[in-house]
Amino acid sequence: MKFNAKSMIVNHEGAEAFSLGAEMELFSAVASTFVGDAFYEHEDERLNRIQSLVRRVSPVFVAKLAVYARRQMNLRSIPLVLTIELAKIHQGDDLVARVVREVVQRPDEITELLAYYQSSNGRKGEKKLYSLSKQLHKGLAAAFNRFDEYQFAKYDRAGDVMLRDALFLVHPKAKDQTQQALFDKIARRELATPYTWETEISVLGQMGFDSPEARRAAIAAQWEALIDSQKIGYMALLRNLRNILQAGVSANHIRKVGEYLADPEAVRQSKQLPFRFLAAYRELKSIQTGSTPYLMDVLERALQQSTASLPGFDIDTRLVIACDVSGSMQKAVSARSKVLLYDIGLLMGMLLQSKCTHVLSGIFGNTWKTVALPTQGVLSNVDAWYAQEGSVGYATNGHLVIEDLIAKKYVADKVMMFTDIQLWNSQTGTDSVAKKWSAYKKIAPRARLYLFDLAGYGQAPLRVNGDDVYLIAGWSDKVWMTLQSMEKGAGALDQVKQIDL
Repeated sequence: MKFNAKSMIVNHEGAEAFSLGAEMELFSAVASTFVGDAFYEHEDERLNRIQSLVRRVSPVFVAKLAVYARRQMNLRSIPLVLTIELAKIHQGDDLVARVVREVVQRPDEITELLAYYQSSNGRKGEKKLYSLSKQLHKGLAAAFNRFDEYQFAKYDRAGDVMLRDALFLVHPKAKDQTQQALFDKIARRELATPYTWETEISVLGQMGFDSPEARRAAIAAQWEALIDSQKIGYMALLRNLRNILQAGVSANHIRKVGEYLADPEAVRQSKQLPFRFLAAYRELKSIQTGSTPYLMDVLERALQQSTASLPGFDIDTRLVIACDVSGSMQKAVSARSKVLLYDIGLLMGMLLQSKCTHVLSGIFGNTWKTVALPTQGVLSNVDAWYAQEGSVGYATNGHLVIEDLIAKKYVADKVMMFTDIQLWNSQTGTDSVAKKWSAYKKIAPRARLYLFDLAGYGQAPLRVNGDDVYLIAGWSDKVWMTLQSMEKGAGALDQVKQIDL
């Protein structure tokens, strides 16, 4: 998205920066929010900023952004937040009901939406729920009509709002007698225990075995049965590769797992965020079995399938990839994840490197360092970069990247920085990314600068005045779709506004 910065501010490091327009700032905050605190901004502060931004843009934009975040970016929690915030400021038509129908794609999202509704109204943990607006009620009633007993049972979990609580609050009208019987089961808490990998494995944990070998054999047999049943989903397999290997399942079943994970259609339908593959890859590295190398190769192929085609990147494209490895990038993407923003930047950078032949890649902190890496082996390249951690320091001197290109008279087509955008000059000089980019355009007039905003703090390090600077927010697989649109002259906000409600 080519954006127009609105006013001069300072970023979290005290350096000059520019605020974004309200729509772009909201998009950036949403696209880079994945449950948990950001380095410079606590989760409550991020939530407060999103709530404030919702009131500064049109309700229709909020509605389309919520649907875009759920449908296109495959995010779950933040679309529910946007939906409730929209309901607080908009009424008079069925817009909110339509958004609820679009963003609630699983039964547990009914209860999560109501839990946020409670919390945002200052009643977190209270048993009695607020009454719902007409349109929230209408949308949730439609959601109840969408799911079957297996789906309800699979996602009927403990929490501030239970499925039974939601049923009593919404009072959905059953489509027929069969569905009424299902609603009665929810009310009586008599849903049938679903057949899932969690329930099947948990049963073994409650059984006694004569020996550790007998227990291991039983677990291996259960995993093999689950794999054969094809009822274990893509993400569940990714997260359990370590457990599957440790259980000692057969080589034939390992092959089945690998074929499924690398299948292009399975990858497409799974809608995995790119860092999921990196997390699985790192878990495998600690398991020394004969099948480990095979599965590591599978993950490389699966990741490549997730970004199979990128217009604008071909054998002749001259690409510069610069990854921010400063201290603020050493932040996990969520409270339960071992993957850092640092990793996300390296991962996305290496994915782009694999698409081109002419690539100059490196990392920047106090200094800027380039390292030649093979174009293949994205996940192994990320770990190779990770081994360089600390070698360039922990500042955010992004201007040194452009300064080096000028000194070498290196004419690039695209310069891509993966960063949290908190760029500054730690050397107390006057040089900045803005000044260096202006100078670089004199020797590379057709070059484009892409800033991949991985944190969404709502700032940019330079003003854009037709100088071929673009901002891309977030790190889902849809980042590549945004990049494709930019190559065609459109951008992220255009994609949001094209959402049909």
